Amino acid sequence: MKNGMLTLYIIRHGETEWNKEKRMQGRLDSDLTEKGRSDAGLLGERIKDIDFKRIVSSPSKRTIYTAELVRWAREIPIETDERLMEIDLGEWQGKVESEIREHYPAEFDAYWNRPESYESAGGESFYDVANRVASFLEDLQKTSSEGNVLIVTHAVAVKALYMLCRNAAVEHIWDPPFIHGTSLTILQIDQDRKEFLLEGCMAHCE
Repeated sequence: MKNGMLTLYIIRHGETEWNKEKRMQGRLDSDLTEKGRSDAGLLGERIKDIDFKRIVSSPSKRTIYTAELVRWAREIPIETDERLMEIDLGEWQGKVESEIREHYPAEFDAYWNRPESYESAGGESFYDVANRVASFLEDLQKTSSEGNVLIVTHAVAVKALYMLCRNAAVEHIWDPPFIHGTSLTILQIDQDRKEFLLEGCMAHCE
């Protein structure tokens, strides 16, 4: 018996106060900005006619709030899965980028320019994130073989997903597209075949 098609609508949470301040969040959290809330509402409007079977979010406050705004009036519970959380940035969390660049110059350079050799001070590597996202995806395919599923997560988790679906190496994790707040990526999974129908799209904000 051939399964139907599973279509994932993958979004990054809306802009937060810390995003605006270029402050690294990781596992810490900050509130959505007015723009973040407004963008999530616009995305909700854009996909209001999609029939979602499930909504799965990272347990962070910023993703759950985004999921609530995008869900609109649908009476679908928001499930959470820790494997969708942002990369754990250890000692960098809560610090602004300029501060990190100053105190961890080699690690900061590796994070953006040589991700395969990046080692976190007390947090996760990109490999760690890729492994948990892969495990999430595998389980999702077992529990939802078809239909539309809305996934609300974070930039590095979305990047890891691109990398996994393209069988790319970790050094390519920052390859385009750029993942803006509330950007929409649509991934279609047909058994072993994975195809991106839309990548990091921000048409709802234009």
